[in-house]
Amino acid sequence: MKELLDKLTSYNLFNYLLPGVVFVALATKITHYSFVQENIVLAAFLYYFIGLVISRVGSLLIEPALRRLSFIKFAEYADFVAASKKDTKIEVLSEANNTYRTLCSLLLSLLILKGYEIIEEQLIWLESWGVVLLIVALFIMFLFSYRKQTSYITRRIEANK
Repeated sequence: MKELLDKLTSYNLFNYLLPGVVFVALATKITHYSFVQENIVLAAFLYYFIGLVISRVGSLLIEPALRRLSFIKFAEYADFVAASKKDTKIEVLSEANNTYRTLCSLLLSLLILKGYEIIEEQLIWLESWGVVLLIVALFIMFLFSYRKQTSYITRRIEANK
């Protein structure tokens, strides 16, 4: 267990575990759903996974929406890679930037959960199909996450040629 904890980076803590824990705590307060786990090992993995999902919502939904609205503008990826080699602070700033995006995603995810709770009360069939819909949504989300990550890797390789 100590080896596992040693491998957790600040990125893992602030972009996955912390949002997962906060989501579970707030979801319990604002909805009838409870994701709280008594087993600390199970809790750590579940909260990390919830945080990972929240982070992906930010990456796949919030970031593209804000880019389309011209609320944010990114530098070219090749420029980012080159600048990161010269200025290591850029990586730290990028990590903080991702944390803010994940926190926005956390709040949006709580609103989505609350909205789902309200809709579920109106559409009784959702209660029995909710888990299936969640699995399908997660499958689609992680497919797009895989594609996006593969694109980053490919662009990073191209930028380093």
